[in-house]
Amino acid sequence: MNTVANQPTPEMARRMANAVRMLAVDAVEAAKSGHPGAPMGMADIAEVLWNRHLKHNPLNPQWADRDRFVLSNGHGSMLIYALLHLTGYDLALDELKKFRQLHSKTPGHPEVDITPGVETTTGPLGQGITNAVGMALAEKMLADEFNREEDGQRLDIVDHMTYVFLGDGCLMEGISHEACSLAGTLRLSKLVALYDDNGISIDGHVEGWFTDDTPRRFEAYGWNVIAKVDGHDPQAVNAAIEAAKAQAHSPNGKPTLICCQTVIGMGSPNKAGTHDVHGAALGAAEIAATREALNWPYAPFEVPVDVASAWDARASGTRAESQWRERFAAYQSRYPQEAAEFERRMKGDLSEAYAQGLAKALAAIVAKPDAVATRKASQNALDVLAPLLPEFFGGSADLTGSNLTNFKTCTKAGRDTWGNHLSYGVREFGMAAIMNGMALHGGYIPYGGTFLTFSDYSRNAIRMAALMKKRVIHVFTHDSIGLGEDGPTHQSVEHVPSLRIIPGLDVWRPADGLETAVAWACSVERRDGPSALALSRQNLPQLLTDTADAAKVRQGGYILSDMPGAQAIIVATGSETSLAMKAQADLATQGVATRVVSMPCTNVFDRQSEAYQDMVLPLGLPTVAVEAAHPDFWRKYVGRTGMVIGIASFGESAPAPALYAHFGITSERVCEAVRTLVHRHTHRQADTLPAHIVPSDN
Repeated sequence: MNTVANQPTPEMARRMANAVRMLAVDAVEAAKSGHPGAPMGMADIAEVLWNRHLKHNPLNPQWADRDRFVLSNGHGSMLIYALLHLTGYDLALDELKKFRQLHSKTPGHPEVDITPGVETTTGPLGQGITNAVGMALAEKMLADEFNREEDGQRLDIVDHMTYVFLGDGCLMEGISHEACSLAGTLRLSKLVALYDDNGISIDGHVEGWFTDDTPRRFEAYGWNVIAKVDGHDPQAVNAAIEAAKAQAHSPNGKPTLICCQTVIGMGSPNKAGTHDVHGAALGAAEIAATREALNWPYAPFEVPVDVASAWDARASGTRAESQWRERFAAYQSRYPQEAAEFERRMKGDLSEAYAQGLAKALAAIVAKPDAVATRKASQNALDVLAPLLPEFFGGSADLTGSNLTNFKTCTKAGRDTWGNHLSYGVREFGMAAIMNGMALHGGYIPYGGTFLTFSDYSRNAIRMAALMKKRVIHVFTHDSIGLGEDGPTHQSVEHVPSLRIIPGLDVWRPADGLETAVAWACSVERRDGPSALALSRQNLPQLLTDTADAAKVRQGGYILSDMPGAQAIIVATGSETSLAMKAQADLATQGVATRVVSMPCTNVFDRQSEAYQDMVLPLGLPTVAVEAAHPDFWRKYVGRTGMVIGIASFGESAPAPALYAHFGITSERVCEAVRTLVHRHTHRQADTLPAHIVPSDN
C-alpha cells in the first residue's frame, strides 16, 4: 500500500490546521448557519490524515483504488469542504463562500454527487460509519475476488483503506452498535475510525446522557482500540494511524478505533469547549478574537500561499494513481478477463451476458406455471439471474430461510473468505446502511432481505439510498395479512403505501412469477435509485404465461385482462391481483364487463406518458382498487367517486384465508363495489342526458 509521505514542520502543520479552522469559521459566519465546532476541534486530526496518509487524487475523485473518507458527523460539513478545496478538488473558494446556499456545491450536510470528493451523504448520525463498514466490506470482498499472487509476487489491484470521522452522536445512535459489531466479527481491518471525543453535544456536556466506556465497547466488538490520543498533538495522531495501518493486512487484523480527545471549537477564546460553538456562528467579535488567538492575520477566506501550497495534493495524488495504473497494467496483461470484469463492475455497467441471457431467464420462470409465493418466485428469479450477475451481493437480517434471498450458486461471505451472500444477523437498519456503503463503493449490486414490517427499522437508510440515487435492492417478504397467524406485529398494513411516497424509491409488489422476475430485472437495470420488492408468503397463481408480457410489466401498470365494452376497471397489485381476476369472471356472469389492471409498481407507472396512463386507466370510467393495505394511497387512481377495498386497521392472528374474509378483501366485495359504481355511473349519466335519451342498462 502506498503511504503519502508529507511530513510538515510542526509550525506548518499548525498553520495548515488553522486554515481549515478559519475557512469553517468564515463560511458559517457568511451563511449565519452551520456547525463550526467540529471542524475547529478536528482540524489537527484532519491535517494528519489528509496530508500524511490519505491516498487520493483530487484530479480524479473516482479513481477505483483511492482511500475512502467518510465524515459521519456530517453536521461538521465545512471540515470536508475546506479539505477538498485546499487539497485541490474542483471546489472553488466561491463555493465555500456560498455555504448552505441554494444550488451551491456546499450544502448544509455533505451530499454525494453534489460535491466532488464527497463519498456519501451524511447527516443522519450513525449512518456514515455504517456506510463506511459497507465500503470496507466491499473492499475486502473485491480484494479477495480479484487480487492475485504468483511465485510470491502479489498483484493487488484492490488495496485501500476506509477512514471515518465520527462523534458522540454517531456512537449514541443504535445503528452504530449494529454496524460496528458486524465489522469486528468480519475483521474489516482496513477500516479506521477516528472518534472526536470532545464530550459535547447540542444539549451540552454529554456526561448526563452518555457515559459509555467506548474503548471497552469497541474492544468487545473485536476492534483494535487506541485510546486517549491527544487530538491536538499531530505526532500522537500520526502514530495512532500508523499503528492502525500496520495491522491492516494481517490475517488477524481488526478494524481500528482511535479515540481522539479534543476541544470542540479549538481556537475560540470564549466558546471553545462549550456547546455554544456546536451549531451556531461565532459572531464577529469572537471571530476577531479567534483570529488573534490563532495568529491568523488574514482576511476572511484568505489562505496564504505557502499554506495553500502545502495542502495541494494534486501532484502526490497523480503519482499515487499512476503507480496503481502501472500495477493494473501488469495485472491486465496477466489476467485480461479479470481486469475487464473489474473495470466493468466498478463502472456499474451490466454485462453482455446479462443482456443476452435475460430472455432465457424469463422463459425459465414462465416454464414453471405452478402456484408459488412471490418470495419463492423471487428465489427462482435469483437462481436464473445470479449467474448472469457476478456483482450481486445478497444477504438477509437473520431470515434467509424465510426471505429466500439465497440462490443455488451463492457462497457464504465471512471474515476469512470471499462470498456473495452475507448473514447480517438481526440488524435491519445496519444492513440497509451497509448496503448503501457497498453501492457507494462500487463493484457490487447489494440486496438484502427482511420482513416488510421491519422496513420501519431500516426506513431512514432506505430514504438515504433514494436521496443518493444508489442502486440498492430491498427484498421485503411477508407483505400483508397473508402471512397469517403471526398477527398484527408482523402483518404489514401501512408499509407499502408509506414506502411508495419516498421520492426515488421504486416499490414493486408483483402478482406472480413473471412479474417478480421483471421486478428483479428492472431493479438491477435501474442505475438512478433503489428498489424494494414486497413479496408474499402465501402461494399465488401464475397469471402470465408468455414472456412477451414482460414488456407490459415493465410499464409498472398494464392491462392484464380486458373485456369488450368494459363498464369499470379493477386495479390490483400483488396477491390481490388474482382476486381481481376472479371478480372479473364473476361479474361477467352477471352481465358486467370489466377491465383488470395489474399495478406491480405505481412509481414506474407514474413515470409513463400521460397518454399511456389514460389508455390503461381511462378518465371517467368507474374504478375500484383492491390491496390488502391502507386504502388512502389508491385515491389518486380511483378518483373521488371511485372505491378502494383495503385495510385501515391493524391485522389479527388467524390463518390467511380467515383474515381475508374477516377484513373483506374478497372477490365478492370487489364485485359488490363494481356493481355499485356502475349503477351510480349509469344514473349519473341519465341525470345529465335530455329526457328523451335513456341510458343502456348495460
